[in-house]
Amino acid sequence: MSLRLDWCSHEAAKWACENWHYSKSMPIGKLVKIGVWEDNKYIGVIIFGRGATPNIGKPYNLKQTEICELVIIALKTHQTPVSKMVAIAIKILKSTQNNKLIVSYSDQDQNHLGGIYKAGNWIYTGLLNQGTRGAFIINGKKVHNKTIHSMGLKQSLKTVKSKLDPNATEFITSGKHKYLMPLDSEMRKQIEPLRKPYPKRASVVQAEQQTFQSDNGSIKSDLDAPK
Repeated sequence: MSLRLDWCSHEAAKWACENWHYSKSMPIGKLVKIGVWEDNKYIGVIIFGRGATPNIGKPYNLKQTEICELVIIALKTHQTPVSKMVAIAIKILKSTQNNKLIVSYSDQDQNHLGGIYKAGNWIYTGLLNQGTRGAFIINGKKVHNKTIHSMGLKQSLKTVKSKLDPNATEFITSGKHKYLMPLDSEMRKQIEPLRKPYPKRASVVQAEQQTFQSDNGSIKSDLDAPK
C-alpha cells in the first residue's frame, strides 16, 4: 500500500470536508490544504489555517504569522494511521511556512479525546470552554455562534428566537481538548512545562477508580486480618 501527501485544490478539499468530516463544511479563511492518497486514490485532506482568533499566538509570545491551527482532518476509510499522515503533513507545512507552533483541538461534544495527538507526542494543555454556550439549536440543527455573527445578528437566545426560530435553545458545550506541536527546539522548551496528562475516557477513569477502590479494600482486609 502506497501513501502520498501533496497539495490539493480547494474543490478537492471542500469535497472531502463535506463528505468525510462530521462538520460537513469547509473551513473559511486563508488555508493550507494537503491532500492524502493511498494507492493513488484520493482519501481526504489535512487543512491548516491561521485560527479563528487574531490572538492565537499571544499566550506564546508569537506573531500571527508564526503560529497556525490544524483546522480539520477529513478522511474516508483508510489503512495508514492518522498520526503518520499528520506527521508528514507537518513536514510539508514546515517546508513552505515560517511557523513555530501548531495548535489543534479535539471536540469532546463529538466524543473526541485526541488519540492521534497522543500518538504524535503533541503537548496536551487541558480542556477549554466546558459548560459554556458553544452554539444554538435552531430548527433542530446546531448552529455555531460565529454563524449567527456572520448573519449580522446578536449572539443571544432572545435574538435567535425572535429572528430565526421561536423554539431555539442554547447548546452547552462539553469543551475542547487543546494540543500543541512545537516546530523547533526553542518552542518545545518554552511550552513543555504546560504539558498535562493526556485525557482518558470516562469509562477508563471509572474502571481505574473501581480497581483502585478494590485494591485499597484488599489491602485493608489484609491488614485487619488476624495473624
